[in-house]
Amino acid sequence: MRRLTKKKALTLVKELDAFPKVPESYVESTASGGTVSLIAFTLMAVLAFLEFFVYTNTWMKYEYEVDKDFSSKLRINVDITVAMRCQYIGADVLDLAETMVASDGLNYEPVRELFIMLLSPVVSIRTLLHIQERLKVEHSLQDVLFKTAVKGAQPAKTQRDSSSPPNACRIHGHLYVNKVAGNFHITVGKSIPHPRGHAHLAALVSHDSYNFSHRIDHLSFGEAIPGLISPLDGTEKIAADYNHMFQYFITIVPTKLNTYKVSAETHQYSVTERERVINHAAGSHGVSGIFMKYDISSLMVKVTEQHMPFWKFLVRLCGIVGGIFSTTEIALLYEIL
Repeated sequence: MRRLTKKKALTLVKELDAFPKVPESYVESTASGGTVSLIAFTLMAVLAFLEFFVYTNTWMKYEYEVDKDFSSKLRINVDITVAMRCQYIGADVLDLAETMVASDGLNYEPVRELFIMLLSPVVSIRTLLHIQERLKVEHSLQDVLFKTAVKGAQPAKTQRDSSSPPNACRIHGHLYVNKVAGNFHITVGKSIPHPRGHAHLAALVSHDSYNFSHRIDHLSFGEAIPGLISPLDGTEKIAADYNHMFQYFITIVPTKLNTYKVSAETHQYSVTERERVINHAAGSHGVSGIFMKYDISSLMVKVTEQHMPFWKFLVRLCGIVGGIFSTTEIALLYEIL
């Protein structure tokens, strides 16, 4: 009974076969058919190979949502070299809530530097400037930087000349500030707090010592991730006068980065620049120094690295093979007719 049931099932399946069968005695091999078959198999192999590269590639997906985290602290990562002695300058932050954050988390390191616009002897700075120029044109390059970012890696260190006496001050480290708009500035004199804000002891420094030529090796917000390049990294400015003001207006966008190498909460930012000579007689008022006024966007960007699913890769592969087989059969049929 079981054998009869199996035979009936096989007969039923054979009757459902809708594909035509040609007896082998009716099949004839020709040179043109062999040529078409060779071309078809070659084309299938090439397309399957290229499809495998598409499968192994990844892309970045951008999503936007409202940033609801307003109670946490914002970290500012600083590495700036100013062409003045460390005892003459001070750095701190004053936010819109009139909260002053002193530079306790920053280190003042006397160094020897040559400030020559776009002719910096440091190879890494020239590389940064070149990448910054390409980022303005090739926006997809930012996706490559996201993919290569590695959490926990040590950032590259800039080589400096230590044989000559120091003529500049490197200010590096990080600060934690309130998540509101504020002003990070480097100006003459060390800062002292008072009930209405804070002040800098600039009277003890002669005007001849003023020189706010500077280079920004790194400036970022949030978690520092080696591999990511911020818009101001590698910026170098030369002061045309001792009484010079440099202003950077920064808009910060909170960013959640999730790739196959790193998962972190960092911040991107855009910046506009302005510089001018302080001349009270000509109506140009202000204070000499470097001022970075930042504001935080209410939107958050989620950047996620995505990969093609394996089932989709198989479907595309079957489509390639089936499509080429169908096309070659049609071509051979027209040849016979």
